[in-house]
Amino acid sequence: MSEFLNPYAYIDQHGLNLPHWQQGEAFVFVTWRMADSLPENVLRAWSSERRIWFEKHPLPWDASTRAEYRERFTQRIERWLDQGSGSCALSDPTFRLIVEGALSHFEGERHAVRSYVIMPNHVHILFQPLSGCLLEDILHTWKSYSSQQIMKTTKHTGEFWSAGYWDRLIRDRTHFERCVRYIRNNPAKAKLNPSQFSLYENEALTCESER
Repeated sequence: MSEFLNPYAYIDQHGLNLPHWQQGEAFVFVTWRMADSLPENVLRAWSSERRIWFEKHPLPWDASTRAEYRERFTQRIERWLDQGSGSCALSDPTFRLIVEGALSHFEGERHAVRSYVIMPNHVHILFQPLSGCLLEDILHTWKSYSSQQIMKTTKHTGEFWSAGYWDRLIRDRTHFERCVRYIRNNPAKAKLNPSQFSLYENEALTCESER
């Protein structure tokens, strides 16, 4: 089973408003956010534009198309999140420990995590789904467990996490390394101090071309 996306092989797709892709155990980079981190009108406009763009740009993409997608959609979301909108409850290390516990549970059984960073209002993670586990099931477990535990701690009502998430299948070693660097550098980019984020890196988990 390949660790990277094969654009000519079958890709499992699910989701309507925000399509999600999985291809076996290929590495995937996923971002999800707190429910109050982005204004709903801004997100709706972004999602509508992205859906139309996908319809006009089917896989496989060439380098210029990938670059256009990243500039128009990925980088915009990243800039908005790094501005620190919303309550930024994950600045609290107590809440981040709960998320860390969720991400480490079933490690090596359902997933293999290379890197993650828990930012004040969102999470980035690079990992492999394992043993036929579905991406949506893994994300549901992480988000559901952590939100329930945080809600118990805070007595907060309403949604903690946004319902969706963004994912990108990793194309090759260069893409893999770029995602590792992005996760590592995100706190400095957002001008955070060490008490405001949690960074995890499993350097023992590498792609085949690095072994």
